[in-house]
Amino acid sequence: MVTSADENTPLIVSGSRNYLSTNEDHEDATRHLLEADTDDDSISALQKDDPTCQLDLVKVPSISTGFAIDPGLERVSSAATVHVSEENIESQDGAPSRSMFANHFINVTPTKFAWIFGGIQIGYFIGFFDATFMASSHPVITSEFHASNSASWLTTAFLLTSTALLPLSGRISDTIGRKPVYIFSIVVFFITTAWCGLAQSIGSFILARAFCGLGAGGVFSMGMIISSDTVRLEYRGIYQSIINMTLGVGGALGYAGGGFLCDHLGWRGAFYIQLPFIFAYLLIAIWTTPDDLGRIDPKDETRSLRQLLKRIDLTGSFLLTVGLTALLVGLNLGGNVFSWSHPLVVFSLVLAAVMAVVIPIYESKVDRPVLPIRLLTKAPHAYIIFSNFFGGLAINSIMFNVPLFFQAVKSESATDSGLHLLWASFGITFTSVANGFLITYFNSLKPFALLGATLMFLGGFTTTALTFVDLPYAITIAFLALASVGQGFVFPTYTVSILAVNKQEDQASSVTTLSLWRNLGYVMGTSVSSLVLQNALRIRLYQVVTEPNKQRIIEIARKSVEDIVTLDPMHRGQVIQAYNTSLRITFLSATIWGSIMLLLTIMVKLPRLRRNEKELEEEETD
Repeated sequence: MVTSADENTPLIVSGSRNYLSTNEDHEDATRHLLEADTDDDSISALQKDDPTCQLDLVKVPSISTGFAIDPGLERVSSAATVHVSEENIESQDGAPSRSMFANHFINVTPTKFAWIFGGIQIGYFIGFFDATFMASSHPVITSEFHASNSASWLTTAFLLTSTALLPLSGRISDTIGRKPVYIFSIVVFFITTAWCGLAQSIGSFILARAFCGLGAGGVFSMGMIISSDTVRLEYRGIYQSIINMTLGVGGALGYAGGGFLCDHLGWRGAFYIQLPFIFAYLLIAIWTTPDDLGRIDPKDETRSLRQLLKRIDLTGSFLLTVGLTALLVGLNLGGNVFSWSHPLVVFSLVLAAVMAVVIPIYESKVDRPVLPIRLLTKAPHAYIIFSNFFGGLAINSIMFNVPLFFQAVKSESATDSGLHLLWASFGITFTSVANGFLITYFNSLKPFALLGATLMFLGGFTTTALTFVDLPYAITIAFLALASVGQGFVFPTYTVSILAVNKQEDQASSVTTLSLWRNLGYVMGTSVSSLVLQNALRIRLYQVVTEPNKQRIIEIARKSVEDIVTLDPMHRGQVIQAYNTSLRITFLSATIWGSIMLLLTIMVKLPRLRRNEKELEEEETD
C-alpha cells in the first residue's frame, strides 16, 4: 500500500490488529501494541488535495483530544490508556466478546466505563446548569445587592478563571495523574457553590464565582480528558454526541430553572439545592476513576515530578490571566463605575495593551507554550480558531442579555424570562447531536460550519427585531432559537475540523487552543456586551428621564432591575424605553461579531472525511 502525506496532514493509523503511531510522544504506546501482535502492519495516510483532504476515522489508536489536554508534554503511559491486552485487541477485531460495545473502550469493561462516563455526565450537567443559571438569575442577585451595573462580573469572573487555567489542568494531570486533579476540581466546585449561597456582598459573591469557575473548569476539562483516555478515537463521536446532549439539557434547565428557583426558593436556595448532587458526583468520581489513569510511568526514572512541572508553562498562564483580568477590569469599569479617564481604568487598559505585546513574544520562545502562536498565524488553523472566538463573542452578547430584556423591558419574572431561553437551549442540544451524525453520513465539514455561522449571524438580527415590535410567542421563540441552533452546528464542526487539519502529534495542542479562544470569546462577549449596554443605558437615561428626582430615578434604574416596576408610570415608561434602546444596540453588536465569524467561515478550507474500511482496501489494491 502506498502512503503519502504532506507536512500539515496527520498520518492516521489503520489495520486489522496493529496500531502504529507517527507521534513520537506515543512511542511507549506503540511498543506495547506492537508487542501484542505484529502480523499485519499497514499505515493509511491522509490524502490531501485542496480543498478536500481525506481523513480516516477507522481503527485509530486512541489519542487524547479533550479540550484541555497537554499540548506539549510527552504523553505518559498509564495502565488505562496504553497497556492493551491481547484479549482486548482480539475483541476489537471482531472476535466474540461479552458486549457489543467492548471494542469501544481502552482497557476498561463496558460496565466500568458506564460508571465512569455516567459520573462525567453528572458533572457536565451540574456544571452547565450552574454556568447558564447566571443568565436568568443575575438581575435578581444584583438587584438584591443594588449592583445591577456590575452584573457582567457574575459571569465574567466564572469564565475568566475557567478559561485562563484551562490549559493547565491537562498538563498537571499528565504529571500527577487524572484522578487527583479531577477530585480536587469537584471539591473546589462544591465548596465555592456553597460560598455563593452564603455571600453577603456583591464583592464576596463575585470572588466566589471566580473560584467556582476554577473548579468547574477542571470538571469540564478532566471529564473530556478521561473520556478521551478510555474511548477509542473511531467511536468517540458517539460519546461526544451524548456529552453534547448532556450539556444542552443542563444548559437549558439552567436558563429556565435558574429563574424558577430564584422565584420559588430564592437565589441562595438555588445554590444550596445543587450541593447534594455535587457531593454525590464527588463520591462517584472517587469510586470509579482509575487511580493510575494518566499517572507518570514509575519505571521512567529519567523524569521526576519536579522536572515535569518545570515543563509546564506557568509563566505563560500567569501572563494570560493578568492580561485578561486587566482588560476586563478596564472595560467593565470604564464609563460604567468610573470615567474612562479614571487612573484605575487607564492603568488596566495600558497593562492589557502591554500584555498583548509581551504574551506573543514570550509564547513564541518557549518550547511548550500555553498559547501556541504558530497556530494563530497559518491557514486554515487561524480561520478556525478566530471563527470560534467571534462566535463565542456573538452568542454570549445575545444569551447573556436576553433575560435582562424580558425582565427590564417586558417586566416578566425571572422564571418567565428563563423559559424563553429553554427552547433555544433545546435547539442547541438537538443540532449538536444531529450534527455529529450528519458529518459522519455526508463525510463533510464545510457545509455545516457555513450553515451554523449563517444562522448565528441572522440570529443577531432576529433578536434585535424583538426590540422593535411585540411578536407572537411562537415567533419570539423562533427568533431567539436561530443563533442557538447555529451554535449547535458550528462549534462541534470546528472541533472536528481542527483535528482534521493537524498532524496527530499536534491534535492535543490544537484542540486546547481552539477551546481556549472559544472561551475567550465567551468571556469577551459578556464583558463587551455589558460595556455597550451600560454606556448606552447611562447616556439614554440622561436623555429621556425627566424631573422630578431625575438623578434618583437613574440610580434606581441602573442598580436594581426589580425596582423598575415600583416607579411611577411616567418614569417607569422612560426607564423601559432607555433599556429597550440600549439592548437594541447591544444585540446589534452581536451581528458585527457574527458577520466576522461568517466571513472567516466562508474563507476557510476544510477537509473532507472518509470513514469506511472499504475505501482503504481499494487503496491497498491500487
